[in-house]
Amino acid sequence: MPAWARRTVLLLLTVLPLGAGPAAAQTSDLTPEDAFRVCADPANDPMSAEDGSGYENALAELFAAELGRELTYTWYPMATGFIRNTLGAGRCDVVMGYAQGHEMVQNTNHYMTSAYALIVPADGPLAGVDALSDPALQTARIGIIAGSPPATHMARNGLMGAARPYALVVDRRYESPAEDMLADLEAGEIDAAILWGPIGGPLVARSHPGMTVTPLLKETLPPRLFYRITMGVRHGEKVWERELNSLIRRNQDRIDEILRAAGVPLVDDMGTAMLDASP
Repeated sequence: MPAWARRTVLLLLTVLPLGAGPAAAQTSDLTPEDAFRVCADPANDPMSAEDGSGYENALAELFAAELGRELTYTWYPMATGFIRNTLGAGRCDVVMGYAQGHEMVQNTNHYMTSAYALIVPADGPLAGVDALSDPALQTARIGIIAGSPPATHMARNGLMGAARPYALVVDRRYESPAEDMLADLEAGEIDAAILWGPIGGPLVARSHPGMTVTPLLKETLPPRLFYRITMGVRHGEKVWERELNSLIRRNQDRIDEILRAAGVPLVDDMGTAMLDASP
């Protein structure tokens, strides 16, 4: 499941003492000048991993180097209390990969926009499908993360009868619904998979070269299937936010390069078209 979705589902269960106000902490109080301190899930492959193999790890390395700071991590599973026990407790200063508008944190400017994607065998009969309204999907067995936004679109298009649901909330140290779904697709147990692009794309690029990843950009009714992704900082830390915004602006080409190399499908800010990959 996408990191932002698990944060939305799990973190909304917790009331956090992060509101801005007259006593809100300032950057100079909580953000050290010699370290880029990141809060991250140690088992959120392909995004973040304790061994440093995730693409969010690569982005953090880029940002730390550009700031001239040592990169350090506070590892904590993405579960209830994540923000309270990491960012809110002052143990770190930034969370990678937050959807724009998330109220639990103060968002930087977004550094990527991506979308849910349809994943099918590249040489199969569904390879040309780019919308859930396509008649070719009517009899297809489609894997879907239960409760994720595309499920609403599938129901609207009458695709739930043969759908195979996969768990939304799991302990990623032991389970990976996305990898299970792609393994089932590879084995022919399902005909198509729908995953958050920044998860499905990298997994396909790494382990399923016979699959094609098509972002779902033609679904015009709610809920939306594209999201702008930011970094999250503590509420009230406007100086730190502006510093990170400047960092994103100066390094957008390098950020895009890291994301594309990982297999993340990048789309325009309105979720209507793929970004041009040319330099």
